[in-house]
Amino acid sequence: MNVPDELRYTSDHEWVRTEGARVRIGVTDYAQDALGDVVFVQVPTSGVLVTAGATVTEVESTKSVSDVYAPVSGVVAAVNEALTDAPETINADPYGDGWLVEISVPGEGGDPIGQLLDADAYQALVDAS
Repeated sequence: MNVPDELRYTSDHEWVRTEGARVRIGVTDYAQDALGDVVFVQVPTSGVLVTAGATVTEVESTKSVSDVYAPVSGVVAAVNEALTDAPETINADPYGDGWLVEISVPGEGGDPIGQLLDADAYQALVDAS
């Protein structure tokens, strides 16, 4: 299982990467493997306000439908429209082209993802499950 050191993680198996004033979100390698073949992604609408912990999108696979939760509060700034036609990209490249959404984080100062799990803590979480 691939757990890149430079990312942060949630206990719900989302990864988060800071991109300036935005955070990019996707599902982890562990999550995409557990889901099985991804067949549909509900792409959220740009400009929508999201709250940390709330559902931001859904990913449907041959096994189930899973919610993806916003790890931070902010505004949906960009969505990966390519997933509409190629949802299987999540399986093939979960940390690259399989990203889901970018959220613009208000300038409150501090690190918006500092409270999330680092790679070692996420690996420990997965190993314990």
